[in-house]
Amino acid sequence: MNPITIIIIYFTILMGPLITMASTNLMLMWVGLEMSLLAIIPLLINKKNPRSTEAATKYFITQATASMMFLLAVTLNYKQLGIWTFQQQTNSMLLNIMLISLSMKLGLAPFHYWLPEVTQGIPLHIGLILLTWQKIAPLSIMFQTYHLLNPTIILIFAISSIFTGAWGGLNQTQTRKIMAYSSIAHMGWMTAILPYNPNLTLLNLIIYIILTIPMFLALMMNTSTTINSMSLLWNKTPMILMMTSLLLLSLGGLPPLTGFLPKWIIITELLKNNCLIMATLMAMMALLNLFFYTRLIYSTSLTMFPTNNNSKMMSHHSNLKYNLILPPMTILSTLTLPLSPQLIL
Repeated sequence: MNPITIIIIYFTILMGPLITMASTNLMLMWVGLEMSLLAIIPLLINKKNPRSTEAATKYFITQATASMMFLLAVTLNYKQLGIWTFQQQTNSMLLNIMLISLSMKLGLAPFHYWLPEVTQGIPLHIGLILLTWQKIAPLSIMFQTYHLLNPTIILIFAISSIFTGAWGGLNQTQTRKIMAYSSIAHMGWMTAILPYNPNLTLLNLIIYIILTIPMFLALMMNTSTTINSMSLLWNKTPMILMMTSLLLLSLGGLPPLTGFLPKWIIITELLKNNCLIMATLMAMMALLNLFFYTRLIYSTSLTMFPTNNNSKMMSHHSNLKYNLILPPMTILSTLTLPLSPQLIL
């Protein structure tokens, strides 16, 4: 692809969520959503194969439907109130339509079916953008309008996403699908606390991005798209293997790693709001997530994949492109828990 075209595409992807976050006008928020949607389509179909074309088509149809529903809610709200913002007087049906459209964009259950399939059909670096940067714009709209949304519907979406992310990842062998189901579960945790303390949603989003970026970088270094290919890390890049194991445990929320911090604070906040059953179910599903991360670690580092002697200890041939970025990101994503008293206060 032409370098100028790539620069324009990435600049548009960068600006879309920023416009949505900086806007209070619903029409400008919609424009930001459309910019990020239309700009990423060329990246999805950059590889000329049927799988990426199918992924791009699924992504476009789902996101275009969600954008249409969001625009419908915005237009009917303007017709009713004469302003481009949602107010207390806004019809609850319009708010519910907007919530469903944003849930489709985020990949929350039961609107999650597109996310694992699309992530599986695209390259790892585009999957990283899809699972991190593309989540920011819909979440920022939910953050700005959380006090108007129906908390019951939000909690139903949240608990179903946590269940889906936990159960769906159990029988996967593709690392991109595992990361997609991990994203669904993390989005469930973020939306679960939104009606009670939206600042914790932002904290969870930041930590999720900090954890996901180095995990994808580790996969991209060795183009590891299956568990079998990850089991060769021990003789290609032994140091990356150790970092990957720590990152997976942190993603699962194992104390004392960074990933435990949002789960700990969110469960505490839910208990303060008398959501005992919700907190218990979320904690149990977090154990399922931790189980399939641990299984990934076991097959990667504790079992030796059958190889011939010529392929042993190839770490000096490894791709060193990400070596400057990965270690500091890994440290950040595993050792931030001691900072939690300052974050809470």
